[in-house]
Amino acid sequence: MKLITWNCQGAFRKKADIILLQQPDILVVQECEHPDKLVFSTTIQQPNDFLWFGDNKHKGLGVFSYSNFKFQLLDHHNEDLKIISPISVTGGQFDFTLIAIWANNRHDPDGQYIEQVWKAVNHYDHLLSGRTILTGDFNSNKIWDKEHRNGNHSAVVDKLAEKNIHSVYHRHLKQEQGKEQHPTFFLQRKKEKPYHIDYCFTSADLFDKVKYLEIGTYENWITHSDHTPLIISFDFDDKIRANS
Repeated sequence: MKLITWNCQGAFRKKADIILLQQPDILVVQECEHPDKLVFSTTIQQPNDFLWFGDNKHKGLGVFSYSNFKFQLLDHHNEDLKIISPISVTGGQFDFTLIAIWANNRHDPDGQYIEQVWKAVNHYDHLLSGRTILTGDFNSNKIWDKEHRNGNHSAVVDKLAEKNIHSVYHRHLKQEQGKEQHPTFFLQRKKEKPYHIDYCFTSADLFDKVKYLEIGTYENWITHSDHTPLIISFDFDDKIRANS
């Protein structure tokens, strides 16, 4: 299974062909337009399933299946958390919970960015004990902890660690939070303003199946977005299928 998260910086209908060259099975896209506006050219592969969340028709959260995976929004969805969405994923080699994330709720007086993720991991605590993936644009990094004293980035990382859920990038490449060597975001599309703010966290049983991880480079992606994609490939054997 290949999972990709990418903040496309709008107009996904014009950029789908670029990211689909990576052949995702599941694609999570931030700043994706509403389905009413999402008209692809006839040459673009159509998704087999698709969910969209948000209150801005020009920029929301799209979750696409380009494989046999099917999506169902869970009844536990808290609409106050806007575009952090718990999804039941079925139809593949195994079932799991996907929490798709775009941490950007400007209407919340408690905080627009990482505070949204903090609220989500607490509200969805009961979902974090099973086979789980949380992925997307968190709009956060440990370097900004002091700016977010309640529910900051480190608090989210620690909360997930209590559930044995960890960042694939940091564990796979042995990176330290706040000292990442591979940025996923370039402020104002400037190479001299790099930050790592996009993540994929998985439960331990899924982390053990990570085959490779890739973060797109500035040179390859900056003409399309201020973010680069985070690409993770999982290799599932008979053992995990038997336990599904």
